[in-house]
Amino acid sequence: MFSRRHPYLFFLLVSFAIFTVLALGVMATAAWIGGAPGDFGGEAVGVVEIEGAIADARDTIENIRRFREDEDIKAIVIRIDSPGGAVGPSQEIYREIRKTIETKKVVASMGAVAASGGYYVACATDGIVANPGTITGSIGVIMGYTNFRQLLDKIGMVPVVIKSGPYKDTGSPTREMRDDEREILQAITSDIHEQFVTAIAEGRKMDRARVEQVADGRIFTGEDAKARGLVDRLGNFEDALEWAGTLGGIDGKVVPVYARDEKLSLLRYLMSSSLSDLMSKVIHPGIYAEYRYLPEGP
Repeated sequence: MFSRRHPYLFFLLVSFAIFTVLALGVMATAAWIGGAPGDFGGEAVGVVEIEGAIADARDTIENIRRFREDEDIKAIVIRIDSPGGAVGPSQEIYREIRKTIETKKVVASMGAVAASGGYYVACATDGIVANPGTITGSIGVIMGYTNFRQLLDKIGMVPVVIKSGPYKDTGSPTREMRDDEREILQAITSDIHEQFVTAIAEGRKMDRARVEQVADGRIFTGEDAKARGLVDRLGNFEDALEWAGTLGGIDGKVVPVYARDEKLSLLRYLMSSSLSDLMSKVIHPGIYAEYRYLPEGP
């Protein structure tokens, strides 16, 4: 018998078959639970969830676009539970929401945390709903790196760098930063911060000077943010869903339709945002800009 002649190969084939069946079952279950635009037979509100650090905008943008183009989706809720993340992806999602509000109403629903890049995304919508205790704000930009020079000196390691220009290794963890390098990075940080302030002023229709008063990196509760004009209403996800349905002209009960991830690839999950984020820090040592709320440790 094949199983006796090739026991290891037989084991691998059986294991692969079991894994395939389980994977197909998970995909089918995910598709059934998530639903998809156009397959529920009525008017509804699309829900796009943004959870964790914002590192890759591709799936979020695609889900927003699908809901925007589906005639049965009358409005969209962006559910945010994120401390923020990379600058580029946050701006990409902001841009996609701004395009969407031209044809459909979009409401942001804040969970436990919607700070920094999470707030950047929220301020692109037609309205923001936060819990009284939601942590939001943290309007600012942070750059950071760790310097190992003193440690290398202690263990006797001497870094050798060959570079094409004086600024190619800016942010290197193996040497002290020069004053001219610090000035360049500070200018970049200030420029990105100005972009953040502009986005809030335009998205929230707020006076720029008023935004600048709160754009110093501090965090707010949802209740405080509402008092400062950064949030429109206090409430939970259901309140945001109901508001979006009303703005979308839905009469009666609002049916939520969650975006379904059609790319359930374990390999893609492992190799996409986490690896690309890691590689960006390896290729260009240490320096990276983020819209990110970083709570202080004890």
